[in-house]
Amino acid sequence: MGLFSGPRPDNLGLRDGRLAPPKPTPNNVNSQIDRNADPVHYIEPLRYSGDAGQAWAALRRIVDRMKRVTVVKSEPNYLYAEFSSKRLGFVDDTEFYLEEKAGVIHVRSASRLGNGDHGVNRSRIEYIRAKLARANS
Repeated sequence: MGLFSGPRPDNLGLRDGRLAPPKPTPNNVNSQIDRNADPVHYIEPLRYSGDAGQAWAALRRIVDRMKRVTVVKSEPNYLYAEFSSKRLGFVDDTEFYLEEKAGVIHVRSASRLGNGDHGVNRSRIEYIRAKLARANS
């Protein structure tokens, strides 16, 4: 890890089908919160059509091919990856939760340190969304 990696948060993972809530800083996004109550942090979940297992496998391939990523935990319905910035090694903790009954993959992506991220967490999820849509078409 880099100079500004910071300690790994202890609140990550699934708890009763929920990812950790957003941090109060603007440098994170979460699809499991109320859009109207917290539009700064809200992001749409990833949607897929067809087989959930195929969508989950496609997501894993997309993440694996991204730069500066370390997959920390991979389970049948949960994926946790750390993304580090190129220059200073800032780390973002990114989680995915396959909620098969709802036909979505929930996401949470948060910078470990600082207040701003220049929209990197949101952009990363939107990039993954576009790649997943192409893989499902």
